[in-house]
Amino acid sequence: MTTFRSDFLRTLTERGFVHQISDPEGLDKLFATETVTAYIGFDPTAPSLHAGGLIQIMMLHWLQATGHRPVSLMGGGTGMVGDPSFKEEARKLMTVETIEDNIASIKKVFANYLTYGDAPTGALMANNAEWLTSLNYLEFLRDVGRHFSVNRMLSFDSVKMRLDREQSLSFLEFNYMILQAYDFVELSQRYGVRLQMGGSDQWGNIVNGIDLGHRMGTPQLYALTSPLLTTASGAKMGKSLSGAVWLNADLLGPYEFWQYWRNTEDADVSRFLKLYTTLPMDEIARLSALGGAEINEVKKILATEVTAMLHGRAAAEAAAETARKTFEEGGLSADLPTVEVPAGELEAGIGVLSVFAEKTGLVASNGEARRQIKSGGLKVNDATVTDDKAVISARDLTAEGVVKLSFGKKKHVLLKPV
Repeated sequence: MTTFRSDFLRTLTERGFVHQISDPEGLDKLFATETVTAYIGFDPTAPSLHAGGLIQIMMLHWLQATGHRPVSLMGGGTGMVGDPSFKEEARKLMTVETIEDNIASIKKVFANYLTYGDAPTGALMANNAEWLTSLNYLEFLRDVGRHFSVNRMLSFDSVKMRLDREQSLSFLEFNYMILQAYDFVELSQRYGVRLQMGGSDQWGNIVNGIDLGHRMGTPQLYALTSPLLTTASGAKMGKSLSGAVWLNADLLGPYEFWQYWRNTEDADVSRFLKLYTTLPMDEIARLSALGGAEINEVKKILATEVTAMLHGRAAAEAAAETARKTFEEGGLSADLPTVEVPAGELEAGIGVLSVFAEKTGLVASNGEARRQIKSGGLKVNDATVTDDKAVISARDLTAEGVVKLSFGKKKHVLLKPV
């Protein structure tokens, strides 16, 4: 492994962020001698990023923490086209209004990880719609398009995979990599950006930008990619049994977010402490050496530290306390996820299968609910459900005016009449 002089590359390497670097020695020298401006692009395909995108945000965080300037680029222009990288089919096209709404929503998260401002290392939020939407097509073809070899573009893994499977790749999507390369050059000219970072699936697109910059007279540009992460069991990062693990609190509350990290597989704990927290490496080494029952305490530390960065220390500690009350004391906490049902519906009574599957989504289907009841996996007010024809009604309301529903030891929802 290369030993780097610069704090930034040394930090990223020891914490496991680095998959590929286009010119390790040249980039290390640049970081050791200058304040470097670097960017990562984010696609506004939803109103929130999910936990799978946290690795990129943490790379920008460490960039600023080691004395450099991060740029978070919103794909307001490229979002109108859609990144075809490693997708089996074209993305659904979004309206300009949807893209703008998504960007406004996504932006809220970044301020928790970066300090924006005019200081030499102050982070910058940019939107490629600023320059892409006003391009003149003929001028763009003449000035930029002529630098691209279709033969080479066809050789990229992201394109080859689609073509090898005989899946359609539209001209619209084929333009995406040209636009992303142009972003790199534009950001270099506007803000002095020298480095683009991203997931390893973006390597071809980033290298395209370096080549275009070379042809269009920018200073030497660089690429750095992170590994595409899966959990130890092969699951995709940012996905849970109940869906995407969103970063925006209005889509996923701090308690559910904390729970996602608390449920980390044992084999992933050390790696996730390095990637997703700012705990010092010697403290991570100490925690990683713990085993047996102590690993669960380490998982709580992981969950609290990751949640504190996103939602604030108070929300993270409240989530940890809610979990403690729920699991260790078997108590109720108002901070548990709550699902509201019409009071009249609860008065009449709701089938237990419907409550666990349709009303709360604690299990995926009625069939799954039935299977869990047979194995003793579902509880109402901490009492195991034994009859799949049971009905939950107003008689089951606790003194707090709710019904506590549990799937296993870790998933709980409060049913509340309104």
